[in-house]
Amino acid sequence: MIFQSIEATFEIWASSLREVRSRIRAIFPQERVAISAGLFLEGLLRDGHRKTGWKRAEAAGDPGPWRQQAILGRGKWDADALRDIVREYALETLADNEAVLVIDETGFIKQGKTSCGVARQVCGATGKMANCQIGVFAAYASRHGHAFVDRALYLPRAWTDDPARLARAYVPAGTTFATKSRLALDMIARTVGADAPLSWVAADRIYAGVDIEMALRRWYKGYVLAVSSNHQFASRNRLFPADGTAEDIAGNLEPSLWRSLPLGEAIQGSESWAYYPFTTSDVAECDKARSGSWMPGLLIRRDANRALSYFSTWSPAGTEIEKLIAVQQCCRIIEEGLRTAKSELGLDHNETRSWHGWHRHVSLVMLAFAMVSTVRHKASHEPPGVVGRLSRRFERLLGTPRKSKTRSLGAASALPRQDQSGECRRTPLPSNLPLKTQ
Repeated sequence: MIFQSIEATFEIWASSLREVRSRIRAIFPQERVAISAGLFLEGLLRDGHRKTGWKRAEAAGDPGPWRQQAILGRGKWDADALRDIVREYALETLADNEAVLVIDETGFIKQGKTSCGVARQVCGATGKMANCQIGVFAAYASRHGHAFVDRALYLPRAWTDDPARLARAYVPAGTTFATKSRLALDMIARTVGADAPLSWVAADRIYAGVDIEMALRRWYKGYVLAVSSNHQFASRNRLFPADGTAEDIAGNLEPSLWRSLPLGEAIQGSESWAYYPFTTSDVAECDKARSGSWMPGLLIRRDANRALSYFSTWSPAGTEIEKLIAVQQCCRIIEEGLRTAKSELGLDHNETRSWHGWHRHVSLVMLAFAMVSTVRHKASHEPPGVVGRLSRRFERLLGTPRKSKTRSLGAASALPRQDQSGECRRTPLPSNLPLKTQ
């Protein structure tokens, strides 16, 4: 049984890699460039925590990192076209009508000042000031797993106000300053415009603004978006009839409204939650096909140190607090996904300094991550780790029947050798396969 499972997983990896190579071939102008891109992708999926150009070249059997560097820098291909392929590929496996689109950011520590977007700013990974780049990401999370489907490099004003600096980093002409909220809204709009099935948008960082909230209401998407303590709410609820800030409302809540998650439900620490709904809104006047009542609200999280976090919500009337909490906790699943992409797939091992180099590298890592999520789902009905926790949470919310467990390999090290180009000789991938037991 063990060897049958291993062979099946190998075949899933092999077919997935062939399929992905076929999908991305059209965006590369030459066959040899497409082959190098396939080897680049395979290098990201290999064992080892260092995914630098030299390491990827060694995995591909190249004498040096020149082909790897050419993929990110000198080659001519559209990183946004690859981004769209990644989204389409991920949705074929992960699509679900109750899915959550999560917006998050992470920082990439850099030395010097020439890498595109680098500046002294708050690092998204540590929450502290550092010399870094900041990338904003959109991730699609459902009961089937999760994958990154969009990305954007944040450019501080120190960059957008310096045309010569932008030109040296090959930033597209006409690029102007955009806040992280603007980048987030653009990514949400692209995902919604691609007809991705989803019901919710969540963010654990403060991207919320009137433009994002109004856009999501027009698109009939529920949301749980982090807001500051002084975020103003127009409350007409009988419990708190006056307008006020999130902090004001939290300070006037009845103690009975606070509730703790059942043991084992909280992903991190001991927390309690409160939900404060406002008046309902009938959307029948806006769209006869989508008549029904929607409700704005304030979700409040209190951690073990009694520190409060606030989330503006918009949901169909009657939505239970448990569902809002589950949507918000998808943010932590994606935080874990970013850490995994950095430690296992080389997300922070980008050695290029250009605008297109950053977006190309990150898009290839997103593709590798989507492959891992897809193969895990195909190889096992019960995904491991944080993916499994998310799957079980969605199943409880939606009442989806649990599927039987099957043995699977969760590591990308099980990827079989796939080089059939003859362009270079490569050593087989290391594989940590279990020994046969008696």
